[in-house]
Amino acid sequence: MSRPVETATEHAPAPGQDSPGWVRDRRARLQYAALGVVMVVMAVMPYGLTDRGESIAVRTLIIAILAIGWNLMSGYGGLFSFGHAAFFGIGAYTDAYLVVEHGISPWIAMVVGAVIAALAGTLIAYLCLRYRLAGAYFALATFAFAQLFLLVVQNVEALGKTEGFNLEILPEDSWWMMQFESGSSNYFWIPAALLGLSLALVIAFTHSRTGQRVAAVRDDEVAAESLGISVMRHRLVPVALSCMISAVAGAYYTQYYFYVGPQQGFGAAVSVEAIVPAVIGGIGTVWGPVVGALVVGPLAELITELLRSPPDSLSFLQGLTGLDVAVYAVLLIVIVRFMPRGIFGTLQRWRRR
Repeated sequence: MSRPVETATEHAPAPGQDSPGWVRDRRARLQYAALGVVMVVMAVMPYGLTDRGESIAVRTLIIAILAIGWNLMSGYGGLFSFGHAAFFGIGAYTDAYLVVEHGISPWIAMVVGAVIAALAGTLIAYLCLRYRLAGAYFALATFAFAQLFLLVVQNVEALGKTEGFNLEILPEDSWWMMQFESGSSNYFWIPAALLGLSLALVIAFTHSRTGQRVAAVRDDEVAAESLGISVMRHRLVPVALSCMISAVAGAYYTQYYFYVGPQQGFGAAVSVEAIVPAVIGGIGTVWGPVVGALVVGPLAELITELLRSPPDSLSFLQGLTGLDVAVYAVLLIVIVRFMPRGIFGTLQRWRRR
């Protein structure tokens, strides 16, 4: 998993050395312009989508936001996480608990969940770094915490135990409670706006001095520390931002599906959905997770539909479990073998050449 990270940042400045301000500003302007074009396209997309197509598009947006969060910690921060379900689940369960038990607006619950996830993620990362758990040990630690949270919610009555939470469906539209009539385009536009804000945050962060120093710490921790850069602080900053973005994805998941359970919030499959799009699209790039989500999101729906009602020639696939994981595995092998920088990372390199 480390190879794409290294190659995706081959043009990064030397440790402790910031890129010239005018270079950062120019790159940021180009990326903001691209983001503006993407947002305009997404603004009109619902008018050309069927109800089924809109459902797939919303799921793809949720996956993209989650992958952006993972990429911020693991791609830019260099701390590989295999337990990002922990932070997605915190956002999902915080939203569900505050909305169901206390009638709080999901907009407020989303912010509260993001803050709690950031605090939890920062604490976990601090403890791991404090006791020098790095590389595979850090990844295993994040996975262990995700499983710990899964066990907790399955056994705590206040969190619904194995049944989870079901959100009450209101009889009328309400922006305050983020509920609209079935098929409303608002269900697409809200995650599209959240995706745009997440990308804008990543662009601003990666082109800031703090972002440059985070990259320096990731590339050569010893050299960065010798130049006076605080390693611990610049390790934890992307962790906090990453957990916040992932929690936002979890909170909207709960609002869109009106339900969250232990497996939907903290299951291992959630962590896989965070990693796979970033690897396929390109780790350590701004647009890689989005490109990867555009592949993974529709692919997951296609596999589900194929297993539900396969054609006669593929009738043996009906009811087969685990096919999606097998397809992801094959796709990852092909991408890593022939496009180790991911789809967007490879295209970016071709453009530079």
